[in-house]
Amino acid sequence: MRPVDLARRHGLSTQAVRNYEDGGIIPPAQRSRTGYRNYTATHAAGLAAYLALVPAFGYSTSRRIMHAVTGGRLDEALEYVDDGHCLLARDRHTLRTVEAALSHLGSFAPATPSGNSAPYSVSAPYSIGELARHLVLDPATLRAWERAGVLAPQRDPRGHRQYFAQDVRDAELAHLLRRGGRPLDTIATVLRELREAGSPEALTRTLEGWRRDLRSRGTAQLHAAGQLSTYLDSLDASTRTGSPSEYRSASRNAR
Repeated sequence: MRPVDLARRHGLSTQAVRNYEDGGIIPPAQRSRTGYRNYTATHAAGLAAYLALVPAFGYSTSRRIMHAVTGGRLDEALEYVDDGHCLLARDRHTLRTVEAALSHLGSFAPATPSGNSAPYSVSAPYSIGELARHLVLDPATLRAWERAGVLAPQRDPRGHRQYFAQDVRDAELAHLLRRGGRPLDTIATVLRELREAGSPEALTRTLEGWRRDLRSRGTAQLHAAGQLSTYLDSLDASTRTGSPSEYRSASRNAR
């Protein structure tokens, strides 16, 4: 097929198709005796695979996958796909962790350093020792949490740490998650999301959008897998139909 035919099939410009060919996304086109490009069903399958990969794995990873497949390096391509699946699984795990943590936020009512039952006042912050005693922890643990990004206390003019109401809430939530076996990097992510959202209610809305995004990525990866499989089948079939040598080489190396 002509470049314009392949371009129209995918809603692209002919220049975009040539760019994908020049960039190694799809194999080199066959050439007529007069030098005109002639694309085949294999090119169409490759282009469809790349366009399906982009929303599933992003531009950079999708290019790497296509370079590897088109170049006959199937194991390398599959490693990139596996990495994308692992990243999605980690994001889902983090989402579940944050959602589970949110269910505990309403029970947090930090006491004042003096032990009074009055609401905690931001004008009377905890020192690191007071917070450690409140949580029944060693101050060194709080310092380690700070280095890991779990806590972010302010400092007074003398450089002493000050833990206000939100810091105490974060520390209590971190303590809860640590007791549940959560690693510090995951806890840091939970608390970062909470701080950026501003409130549990705002974070709940953020998580709803996050879940939609993860669902879209998951379904996009399913679709991309089908398109990529079709491209691999087309490359393999080209070895049985006398297609150009670059197809035969790619398919032979991929198997």
